[in-house]
Amino acid sequence: MGMWVSLDALWEIPAEKRIFGAVLLFSWTVYLWETFLAQRQRRIYKTTTHVPPELGQIMDSETFEKSRLYQLDKSTFSFWSGLYSEIEGTLILLFGGIPYLWRLSGRFCDYAGFGPEYEIIQSLVFLLLATLFSALTGLPWSLYNTFVIEEKHGFNQQTLGFFMKDAIKKFVVTQCILLPVSSLLLYIIKIGGDYFFIYAWLFTLVVSLVLVTIYADYIAPLFDKFTPLPEGKLKEEIEVMAKSIDFPLTKVYVVEGSKRSSHSNAYFYGFFKNKRIVLFDTLLEEYSVLNKDIQEDSGMEPRNEEEGNSEEIKAKVKNKKQGCKNEEVLAVLGHELGHWKLGHTVKNIIISQMNSFLCFFLFAVLIGRKELFAAFGFYDSQPTLIGLLIIFQFIFSPYNEVLSFCLTVLSRRFEFQADAFAKKLGKAKDLYSALIKLNKDNLGFPVSDWLFSMWHYSHPPLLERLQALKSMKQH
Repeated sequence: MGMWVSLDALWEIPAEKRIFGAVLLFSWTVYLWETFLAQRQRRIYKTTTHVPPELGQIMDSETFEKSRLYQLDKSTFSFWSGLYSEIEGTLILLFGGIPYLWRLSGRFCDYAGFGPEYEIIQSLVFLLLATLFSALTGLPWSLYNTFVIEEKHGFNQQTLGFFMKDAIKKFVVTQCILLPVSSLLLYIIKIGGDYFFIYAWLFTLVVSLVLVTIYADYIAPLFDKFTPLPEGKLKEEIEVMAKSIDFPLTKVYVVEGSKRSSHSNAYFYGFFKNKRIVLFDTLLEEYSVLNKDIQEDSGMEPRNEEEGNSEEIKAKVKNKKQGCKNEEVLAVLGHELGHWKLGHTVKNIIISQMNSFLCFFLFAVLIGRKELFAAFGFYDSQPTLIGLLIIFQFIFSPYNEVLSFCLTVLSRRFEFQADAFAKKLGKAKDLYSALIKLNKDNLGFPVSDWLFSMWHYSHPPLLERLQALKSMKQH
């Protein structure tokens, strides 16, 4: 009987208060779940102080300890930044930060001579202020992560001046894309009639395809230097491998990632018959600026590293971020091209667009519900941008969590398939050694809690990938 009374009492609470309470409750539930998982993984970092027997051939004890301490520091940082973010989000909701910022945007518009009928202009001012607030509150955390944690563990290559210039450039470029796209999207929703969600979805589809097409040619070069991979054995072998699987390769670039960080990466981009491959200079043993610095510091010729007698020189050579040899780079590319050949890229785009269409359809169903706006402090007006924010960010959050987990599981499956594809190209042995080197260079910790890795890892744990490749190698 008591339970029914409490349920009746719950339903007597106004709908907007129930919605607001449910959003806050879910946000904190997700936060506590993430914190629980992080603590499980942190326990692994703290207690696994010696290289487990199964990793004996893969990692030396010095690298193992370095990666353990690096991941411990990152874990501590994640805890505090996550706690701050959750408290900040909660306070913004509790004290009506969103309606306050909307009213403030309206005041700015009034000063400029734009009345309440100019909702799209007010929406753009709101977006500008919201992203500015987010950038400023995130800046101290970003500074600490770069100049304390990444610096301490030997990854950061940036000066403070470079960092600040980069941050300002990112903010300006983001506004140049965000504001025009948002204004067009809001206009389409306003004039689209009953089927506006179809037009809105088609518009976002076109925008995403255009951004993917222009990103590497026009946006990325604003931040990093891209140079064509010089003619030579590596370029020839990449072209031969691409041709063997009918990959329509047009250009191969090396990006100067070492200006920013010593972490390494590789990717491809482009549509149809116009694909390009991008390699980070930190991935390439021959091109890495970091390796050249070590050779210069030790006064050695590149090819005679083993001739140095000094212990200091030996230590530098041993500890350098070495990158991968050409055969290993080809194996890594074999894996990346496997994603293309096996249709993983297309499958991801299809899933993303189906999700986008579903979200716009549900948005169309929910946008007329005034109680959703009232829950977040909008009693007299229902601005379209605020509706997008409330529905996509808060109302869809349970769905987004489930979808994110499903995509993580799918991603791990794709990674195993791409490894198997590289094996079919005869690259199993080189991919095996490349994964070990990349793990070492990036100080990845090879031991993980099963629940943490299941929830978070988009790539399978190193040991699982190596065991799969080992069976492939033996096979």
